[in-house]
Amino acid sequence: MKPIEEHERRVANIKDAEFAPFDSETEPGTSFLQLNPDMPRGVGFYIYKMEPGSQSTPHRHGGAEEFLMIEGELIDNDGTVYKQGDMVWLKGGTEHTSHTETGCLIAVFTESDEEALI
Repeated sequence: MKPIEEHERRVANIKDAEFAPFDSETEPGTSFLQLNPDMPRGVGFYIYKMEPGSQSTPHRHGGAEEFLMIEGELIDNDGTVYKQGDMVWLKGGTEHTSHTETGCLIAVFTESDEEALI
């Protein structure tokens, strides 16, 4: 078995990694950490951070989305509250927006791009 070369591995710790703004114009207070340089922004696996009081843009999922609430709470537009430890699946084609009063950290996997509804 050959060793993994430096350019074949990326490691970041979510407690001290530098997160990039998710969309500073439409989603102030949100940022993400995505290590795979071959995936489009916000597709595949990434960590999504929302500051207290922030909200996601209303959107439609192009494919399924799965996420794990690592810290905090997230409230969907229909009133559903996701808490630390909740693992969630949303079917492709679903539409929603979410906000957080406390701030939150979420591990996300998406199958494909989402479409903004604004």
